[in-house]
Amino acid sequence: MEQIFSDDINLVVGAGFSGAVIARLIAENLDEKVLVIDCKDHIAGHSFDYLQDGILIHKYGSHIFHTESEKVWDFISRFTTFNIYMHKVLALIDGQEVSVPFNLKTLHKLLPITLAKRLEIKLLKEFSYNTKVPILEFQKSKDEDLNFLFRFIYEKIFLNYTTKQWGSIPESIDKSITARVPVHISLDERYFQDKFQGIPMLGYAQTIKNILDHKSIEVRLNTGYSKDFRYKRLFFTGSIDEFFDYKFGVLPYRSLDFKLETHDTEFYQTNSVINYPNNYSFTRIHEYKHYLNTKTSKTIIAKEYPKDFKLGSSQRFYPVACKENTTLYNTYLDEAKKLSNTYFLGRLGDYKYYDMDKAIERAFDVFEEVKKES
Repeated sequence: MEQIFSDDINLVVGAGFSGAVIARLIAENLDEKVLVIDCKDHIAGHSFDYLQDGILIHKYGSHIFHTESEKVWDFISRFTTFNIYMHKVLALIDGQEVSVPFNLKTLHKLLPITLAKRLEIKLLKEFSYNTKVPILEFQKSKDEDLNFLFRFIYEKIFLNYTTKQWGSIPESIDKSITARVPVHISLDERYFQDKFQGIPMLGYAQTIKNILDHKSIEVRLNTGYSKDFRYKRLFFTGSIDEFFDYKFGVLPYRSLDFKLETHDTEFYQTNSVINYPNNYSFTRIHEYKHYLNTKTSKTIIAKEYPKDFKLGSSQRFYPVACKENTTLYNTYLDEAKKLSNTYFLGRLGDYKYYDMDKAIERAFDVFEEVKKES
């Protein structure tokens, strides 16, 4: 293989958000050369999207950009414009489409009026309005009505979906995961309450392309990492256990399959995402044309099927957070600390369930480390 690396190059492995942002910060602020490599045949990692029949398809499932950080929003807005979009998710419960996370509107849609009113009063007495309460916290209630409600929510919305998604019962899953599916003591039906939300008008792949568009950045796809490469600094956004040749074992992940279908109708469903907690083997259906209000006579949906990650035959999506896996990750992290001029970041490098804005913030933090060490 042609030697394409040298001691004055900053090597970034992975062209997703983490890799693209750290590459841009190095090139733009330190005026240093950066080479970004990716083993895939496209940039943007799991946020990659593409046009099909006039519809922008999210190849690896729906991605909604949302953040409370004005710094993150200002940065990403340099490279794209966003539509005004507030994400909502529906779930099919007892034959009805209701908003999730479970909220006061969901309560009144699923339960009889008198019962719903009584439960709402008790909820507001026990919990502050506009707060989010992890579902497993509800089991602590001694009130008979609230205990019924918590069992109802747990069984109808949480239990089967979580079991399908993670391959484990909720009690065995780390609280950092279960906290992502709370009960919202509010009338707010939005899935996120962040100040800034939207979908890039030209898509995520174009956004990443714009971030990487700098005279000091070179991108090479279909290029895997090798320990024979030379570089000034290494920024590794791949899986940390793979970097160390799995010497302590393979870090567990959950993976996904997406089955695309084209339908000869304007819309297939009423919302961009509808969850199916208790029906079918897939967890949800995505209909992408809702995001940018695309006008076409046909539509494309994706059914999402969770599965275990298997080395060599599937892709890593979600780190499986639990005490045992955290201990294994920390063993790899201790090895990483022995290396000089080597930085791990991103969902795979840090073994953390990052949203896109958190991946960008992490790149900001790594860049500050680099500046201090320079």
